[in-house]
Amino acid sequence: MVVATALLIAVVWFFSRGSSTTAMPVSMPVGDLPGWKQTGAQDFTTPARMGQVGEVYGPDMRGYHDLEDTSGEGRYTPDSVLSVKSGKLDYYLHSKNGTPRVASVVPFGYAGQTYGRYSIRFRSDKLPGYKIAFMLWPSSDDWIEGEIDWPEGELIGKMYGVSAIKDSTLKGPARFDPSTRYYSRTDATDWHVATTEWTPGKVKWFWDGELVGETSISEGVPNTNMRVTLQAETKDGADSFSPDTETSGHLEIDWVVQYAYAP
Repeated sequence: MVVATALLIAVVWFFSRGSSTTAMPVSMPVGDLPGWKQTGAQDFTTPARMGQVGEVYGPDMRGYHDLEDTSGEGRYTPDSVLSVKSGKLDYYLHSKNGTPRVASVVPFGYAGQTYGRYSIRFRSDKLPGYKIAFMLWPSSDDWIEGEIDWPEGELIGKMYGVSAIKDSTLKGPARFDPSTRYYSRTDATDWHVATTEWTPGKVKWFWDGELVGETSISEGVPNTNMRVTLQAETKDGADSFSPDTETSGHLEIDWVVQYAYAP
């Protein structure tokens, strides 16, 4: 009996402390949390064929259309990328006629809110040349107000978080906080929950409940309305390259939730 009890305690302890796949709940959390009021929840329970996501979930979920992505290599074509099946929003990232096809959706509308907590459960195939930039973007579309990214990274490696310092572009090149990138322990090929907590003067980023990084310049933290934007695109930056036209695969979002700051 003592041995059996000890074994049971060990099993409970293992699953309660979690691993990369057990640290956070599989089911979408519903309801308020201490200090946070839930203002949005999307569980993708209604199927939608490719080309019908905007019709089923509204135009904001269809997102950007017929625009170049950040690198200029890809094109936002949601009707040939997005579908909902088996309770997941599916991005089918691929090339057509030599152009990478990508998508960027706005699950809770363009109005946004000031401060909040955001959690996303997602996974991706390995897709060299493609990346994600899940972000909080100014509802005004004025980048001077800043930008908060998490998780961001190429879909073959680990993810990082960063906050564009508000007003920094008025004084020279854009500056980011933290200046050194801190990465998730794992890549995104398994299911993970990425959480952003944005409060006055501070942003924190969590990977399966584990703190990955946080801002250190309180005056640089955005303080105006921002909207959740789930952007899949081609890799940008000094070492960017266009995905091979044969590269294709899936980025899946299981659920996304939003909370307002309620101290």
